[in-house]
Amino acid sequence: MLIIRRISTNRWWHKKKTWILFAVFLFLAFVRISKGSLYKDFYYFISKPFWPGQFQKEIVLESIDQEYLIKLNLLKKDNLRLRRILSLQESSNNDNMSAAVISRKTGSWWRQIILNKGSKDGVEIGDIVIGPGGLLGRVRDTSLLTSSVTLITSPESKLGVWVDRIQTNGLLVGLGDDNPTLILYSKDADIKMGDFISSSPASTLLPPNIPIGIIQSIDETLKSKKTAKISLLANPQVIDWVQILKVNI
Repeated sequence: MLIIRRISTNRWWHKKKTWILFAVFLFLAFVRISKGSLYKDFYYFISKPFWPGQFQKEIVLESIDQEYLIKLNLLKKDNLRLRRILSLQESSNNDNMSAAVISRKTGSWWRQIILNKGSKDGVEIGDIVIGPGGLLGRVRDTSLLTSSVTLITSPESKLGVWVDRIQTNGLLVGLGDDNPTLILYSKDADIKMGDFISSSPASTLLPPNIPIGIIQSIDETLKSKKTAKISLLANPQVIDWVQILKVNI
């Protein structure tokens, strides 16, 4: 009777061992198929108490900010050095001032606005005027208390601009309407509607990288050049306050 019980117990153990091996095999197969995702999720939970704390996170973020700041300052210094070498103009943030629009002639042929800041406030001919969104124009003349600004939509306005996507220069010409014309003296220039334009790094009249507008439509009928109509980012007809940027040569 004792022998029979031992045989029965052995059979049960062998069956249990087989099921354990089978379960281990299924688990390993699942890990293989899931490419270790279960293990990674499990590791996520058990390692969570040992993650870097908020203090360490702040240190890392501060280091990253300092790195970006250093790079930005180096780029500014390099840009300033190159522009001085090329005798190009630059804007001075220390001398920027706000001014109110007290009169506007945006519907006339000459297209200009008058501001409530003049020579008494340090405004000079050639200073740059920007509004919410981008460039509006340049100071044409000043009185003691006011200054007149020629808008970039005026036929008097001709500015060097930069098409950012294709990294090329062009000429922005005012025609007396709301949309100045971009001229590219290359028939092969790959401009597209929606391309962003800004003041050119090579301009002798403007500091670089001032937003101006986007390409609204393209005319490819001319044989020697491409032209495009520009939708301005700053609308002089609705702007009441502007910024005057002092320009240093």
